[in-house]
Amino acid sequence: MSIEKSNITSEPVFYIFAFSTTQNQRVIILVTVLLVYLIILSGNLLIIALICLEPRLHTPMYFFLCNLYTLDIMFVSTTLPKLMYICLTGDHVMSYTSCMAQMYLSVAFGDTESFLLTSMAIDRYVAVCFPLHYSLIMSKKICGLQVFPAWFMSLINAFILTYFTYNLSYFELVEVKNFFCELKSLMNVSISDATSLKISITVAVMYVGIIPSCMILASYVRIIHTVQKIKSSAGRWKTFSSCSSHITIVVVFYGSWMTLYLSQSLEQELILSLMFVTLVPMLNPLVYSLRNKDITEAIRRRIDKKISCSL
Repeated sequence: MSIEKSNITSEPVFYIFAFSTTQNQRVIILVTVLLVYLIILSGNLLIIALICLEPRLHTPMYFFLCNLYTLDIMFVSTTLPKLMYICLTGDHVMSYTSCMAQMYLSVAFGDTESFLLTSMAIDRYVAVCFPLHYSLIMSKKICGLQVFPAWFMSLINAFILTYFTYNLSYFELVEVKNFFCELKSLMNVSISDATSLKISITVAVMYVGIIPSCMILASYVRIIHTVQKIKSSAGRWKTFSSCSSHITIVVVFYGSWMTLYLSQSLEQELILSLMFVTLVPMLNPLVYSLRNKDITEAIRRRIDKKISCSL
């Protein structure tokens, strides 16, 4: 749908482009997104409950995972319900305040995930390189000192980017060529100088993307170096396989994030945005948990306990 540009106003209204489809196609998208959303919610909530209920899972790795799963639920709940509402009602309009709030939350949650993945890389580094001192180094205090700054710095960074975005000028009715108020999309439809925002994004990419990814890379360089010292091939494989889930999510997260911001066409950006929002939250419970022996055993114990109580 083409929007005719009007006069500038202090309170513009945003038209969320979403997907240019027919009524039947919108129904298909609605059902698909709803199914994905329910899978993400149920999968992540199940593992969070399991980690909280099982004392054997009260370890640093599962503490980070619990934060990651909570984050994933909050992240998809910021974007997918609005997309489903658009598909259900055909109402693409979003207020200025709602759009800014959605952008703020999506940036904050995306940044926090980057920091959490870095903390999990450090956890794997300590577990592999210093196994005898793991419980001492990765104490509850140290884990808390990693997670709290991750949330805090992300909220501050999101506030700065939202502040500069908020101060941009827009037409009265703005067509956002995405299915949610994404930072890059809002910057592209601005009609004022976005130099301050671009500088802020560059700085944010440095300390939210590049520095954490370098820390993750450095952690795995040391892990590989340590694994190579193990004499048996079975021992090397068993040790390194404990990091395979984390590596998979890191590649998917940073790969989709970089591809999204390098994309040029509208079609690619829409698809990549949807993948970025849904793929990692949907994969996390599968990759991290269902392949994990501790989780599968905890699920089995819970099922056995439930069966024994019912008999």
